[in-house]
Amino acid sequence: MELTIDRLSKQFGSKIAVDRVSATLEPGVYGLLGANGAGKTTLMRMVCDVLRPTSGEIRFDGRDVRALGDGYRARLGYLPQDFGYYPDFTALDFMCYLAALKGINRRAARCRSLELLETVGLADVAGRKIRTFSGGMKQRLGIAQAVLNDPAVLVLDEPTAGLDPKERVRFRNLIASFAQDKIVILSTHIVSDVEYIADEILVMRAGAFVMRGAPTEVVATVAGKVWECHVDARQADQLAAASCVSNVHYAADGHAVVRVVADERPAPGAHPLEPTLEDLYLYVFRDAVEPEAPAAPASQGGRHA
Repeated sequence: MELTIDRLSKQFGSKIAVDRVSATLEPGVYGLLGANGAGKTTLMRMVCDVLRPTSGEIRFDGRDVRALGDGYRARLGYLPQDFGYYPDFTALDFMCYLAALKGINRRAARCRSLELLETVGLADVAGRKIRTFSGGMKQRLGIAQAVLNDPAVLVLDEPTAGLDPKERVRFRNLIASFAQDKIVILSTHIVSDVEYIADEILVMRAGAFVMRGAPTEVVATVAGKVWECHVDARQADQLAAASCVSNVHYAADGHAVVRVVADERPAPGAHPLEPTLEDLYLYVFRDAVEPEAPAAPASQGGRHA
């Protein structure tokens, strides 16, 4: 199984949201990492055939997805950034309703829905209305509906935004459990959401891929650029203003320990540290102020997955 993104571009007026992106994806978890406005959502919507590219194409097992049409969309699972639901539906009714839209027969739909609600920890509230759910419960319902049709390609756009740390860990574990024999694309700007589950990281900036590789490989690109500085509080403030600082710990005696990402030693006595994926993110986007890319209505140029 293979998903090929070939020189894919999307332009809104004078704004290029995605710029000639290419990648070949096989089963595994791909973490799409980038700042707001980097083009992640636009790319995901094109992958899901919700948005039509300006140029380039997407192929599934060698065939253009536009030619495959409903056959491709039947192999897709999609959790958009703004997951819509019917607040007065119960969780089970909502799942069965979406299963019907996906063409799953009624009996199979109910069994599959109950199975997935159990998997995501919502079996005991299957009869409750969705409007009573917490944000984390709604997101778990979102992942359950995304895998109703046992998709080959699962696309998750900012699935953990707004969740507390416990729910985010739970959600990451759910994603990992659904990743068997699937191409899973997880788009996020939250580093820890991809650090532990992604097989490969795709770093996106200004509509293009600027880095790609296994987590250890991409992190290695900032080896020798992460420093720990022991300074007084005034110097810590100066470092924060002039450098890319990931963490500052102020001590009671007026001193501070500062973690800095920089090409050169940022202060006398600074010593190197092992880099992390967060350090890489800060380094890549250290001078970026990227506006949110404009988004066309979902009905323009495509269909919902």
